[in-house]
Amino acid sequence: MTPRSAPAQSPFDHRMAVFATDDEFLAAAVPFLAEGLSAPGEPPPVAIAAPARLDLLRDALGGDAKEVGLVPHTEWYTGSAANAIAQGAGYLAANAGPGGRIHLLMEPLWGGRAGRSPRETAEWIRYEALANLLFAPLATTVLCAYDTRVAGTAIVAAARRAHPDTGVYEDPVRLAAELDAVPLPPAPADAERLPGPVPPAEAVRDWAAARGLPVADAELFATAVTEAADAVGPLDGALLWSQPPACVAELRAAHRVDDPLAGFIPPPSAELEPGQGLWFARQVCAYVDVRDEGEGASVRLQYG
Repeated sequence: MTPRSAPAQSPFDHRMAVFATDDEFLAAAVPFLAEGLSAPGEPPPVAIAAPARLDLLRDALGGDAKEVGLVPHTEWYTGSAANAIAQGAGYLAANAGPGGRIHLLMEPLWGGRAGRSPRETAEWIRYEALANLLFAPLATTVLCAYDTRVAGTAIVAAARRAHPDTGVYEDPVRLAAELDAVPLPPAPADAERLPGPVPPAEAVRDWAAARGLPVADAELFATAVTEAADAVGPLDGALLWSQPPACVAELRAAHRVDDPLAGFIPPPSAELEPGQGLWFARQVCAYVDVRDEGEGASVRLQYG
């Protein structure tokens, strides 16, 4: 994909704290939140963390705790990495001060969805890396908190490369390209090929429903496929296959995408609705992989 780096003097302040004990967590979190409380022109800071750590913060902050937003991370990280980007962008638009000013303490949910498989882990490291591009124009200050007791050393080492304050920071596009270099499994031999430059939504919906997706889910999957096809078309072909409990579509585009943020930039409307292209697809699907290959590209969508 075309290089697209965060500005050298980006106002977005993306920090990382690594801890192995509750005391180490508090040593990083309390000064950070105090910094937010004293920052002129900012709304109150917010801590998004495990419930047990929010209890620690309440005790440590004392009377200041009522001035800090405390959000269980199970309520913030409720879906895919793309969902988390949407959540963050929506929150900043609704609650941040001028220029996006606010302090956010964020503890990713590595003990749940984000850390349950290498595939899922790679998607969340991509989220951390691309945040440096997506939020570069904003004066938001974020401290990502990583508990080595939960995340483990390999995840922490990868996450360091996505945070500018670590000394091992990698260009976000380079890091995303490295994650994309891991090949996806090939489509199975019995994958069904769909005709036409854009897969008919009805055909995708009926195919998915016949393979066990509830009607509403089959409709969402079909809309995601057609939205992605519209965004990257014209197509050279489309494949569908079942990967229980998921349904998968692969679109072969005739040209490259050349944009690491394709589908990650929020549309003007905060509502999820058709016409939002890859953004809609990323919000609906568990995974959307965009891979430039030669003069073309493949887009693989997994629902479920």
